Amino acid sequence: MSGSLMVGVAMRWSSLLLLFGSLCAAQVHAEVTGETVGECVPFARAMSGIQLYGNAWTWWTQADGRYARGTAPRVGAVLVFRPTGAMRLGHVAVVSQVIGPRVVMVTHSNWSRIDGTRGQVERDVTMTDTSEAGNWSRVRVWYHQNEALGGTSYPTYGFIYGAPVSNGVRTAAPSPRLSGPSPDIIGAVIDSIG
Repeated sequence: MSGSLMVGVAMRWSSLLLLFGSLCAAQVHAEVTGETVGECVPFARAMSGIQLYGNAWTWWTQADGRYARGTAPRVGAVLVFRPTGAMRLGHVAVVSQVIGPRVVMVTHSNWSRIDGTRGQVERDVTMTDTSEAGNWSRVRVWYHQNEALGGTSYPTYGFIYGAPVSNGVRTAAPSPRLSGPSPDIIGAVIDSIG
């Protein structure tokens, strides 16, 4: 290979690495909105339009007969986390982007401690399916302090969709603020690999 060709190849790789580094850095800062809204439940209700109340883990049974439920992510669907020792009331997060069959982005509140404070909003953060069956019954979620996916795999019930299954329940429409103006989809893919 000639010297000028080697320099050209090296410059292209250098440009790609610089772009890759910029995309990774963008994910670290893109998800925190600076909004402090408190608990996950009222925030998920506002973002999804799904009218359920009470502790997060109770949403799954409350949705039975009212809203369609399933195991496939869809934009605007609410993923309901099962209660665990550290998360005894469960958690709810709203799907903001579907990246692939096992990678999505979610918008939620009261997950990460940001500057030592809970109750803050994170938009378009990575969440991956870690279940053996590929049915979203266990997930890992981006954690701000780690600047990566958290190390814990959390059990879930499944997704609640905005489509009603009974009379008297209106179709839920996700908020226009569900996703940020430029979600870092490439960063989410990179997060899911690492």
